[in-house]
Amino acid sequence: MEETAKQDLVFLELRRKLQSGLLFISSDIARDAADVKVESKHDSLLNIQTADGSYQVNLTPGVSLVETSCQTSPGSSEHGSHFRLRLRVEQESEAPCSVIGRLRVNVTYSFQCQSCGSMVLQDRAFGRVLPLPNGNWNALVDDWCCHPDPFANRKLLPRDGDCLLGDTFILLARDSSCEQTLTREESSSRKASAEKRVSKRVMLSCTSCSAVLGEDVSAEVLKLYITEILVKPGEDGGCDVSRLSLEPKSDSIRQRFLEQTLASRLVELSSAQSIFRFSIQTPDSTAVILLWLLNTDTLVASFPGESFISTGDVHHREHQSCQAVQAVKVLYVLCSDSKLKDVVDVWEKDISVHPLPLPQSSCEDLQKLLMSSTFRLPAFLRCMNSYQVAYMRM
Repeated sequence: MEETAKQDLVFLELRRKLQSGLLFISSDIARDAADVKVESKHDSLLNIQTADGSYQVNLTPGVSLVETSCQTSPGSSEHGSHFRLRLRVEQESEAPCSVIGRLRVNVTYSFQCQSCGSMVLQDRAFGRVLPLPNGNWNALVDDWCCHPDPFANRKLLPRDGDCLLGDTFILLARDSSCEQTLTREESSSRKASAEKRVSKRVMLSCTSCSAVLGEDVSAEVLKLYITEILVKPGEDGGCDVSRLSLEPKSDSIRQRFLEQTLASRLVELSSAQSIFRFSIQTPDSTAVILLWLLNTDTLVASFPGESFISTGDVHHREHQSCQAVQAVKVLYVLCSDSKLKDVVDVWEKDISVHPLPLPQSSCEDLQKLLMSSTFRLPAFLRCMNSYQVAYMRM
């Protein structure tokens, strides 16, 4: 893997439940831990002073530093200084909901392509919003039934006015507007098996920008992935189409949307179903990334290596403040890494690993996002045994 991002000059990880934190200061800006001073000027504002300049981190409301609690960690090295902090947490922040958690009955919604903003479905209201069984439900049928599987070869499909919620997608009934906004394309994939079976799927792309948004489930039902669409409640029963941007979104906006959407969904699944290990898969069930959710109570803040503002003195760097944000800490393995084939094989046979299907392009974007997060971390935080470490911000 090639490094695609510079290591952060300052990295801060805070654990609200443990009321503790880790601060890393690169040797590029502080050669000695004695040159670093950390203090809380007032509630929820952390000030980090080095010989090179001042770094301010705005914490979330109700979180502040316990004065004089900053201690140098034995882990300090030639790459930088490590500090341990203690926090005062007066209130917990709720994780933002994904679109799966926000959809409600009898509310009018409009669905847009996330890539270009064009309208896909307009003014849709649902009489029923129901969750689908989780991804491994078929494997558990034998524990529920004392007779042959009554669900064999049967699909759970929505009726008119229904919205069925999957882990990473929603199922909706088609209407006549889909013919103008969605393009159908047949896609074939060859599964790696003794039979080398070829499966065909009909993918649904945005007519305006050709981004893959979902797939055809049947002639009457479509599947839309939450990583590819924006779902907005209409004001007064409608959505102002004239305010929509039809310009393609930048890569950074796309990455941020994907990161927030998946991080929020991981938190929801871990909270509701006590699921912590996930297999990120393409629509044909090919595993791309194995993801292990570690922490959901994390706040992170960082100053990238290229973020300084020149003040005319090459030895002095003056940084702007940044906002600490909620994040999830994950371990991950790329299934394409042949050195970790044994790990991948064990996960694929484990029924407790939860499949999360995403379009091929989103799997690739997520892989880039995770790798970028890893390479920005201090070297001593990048790995844990065979796994890479990353943070996904909400």
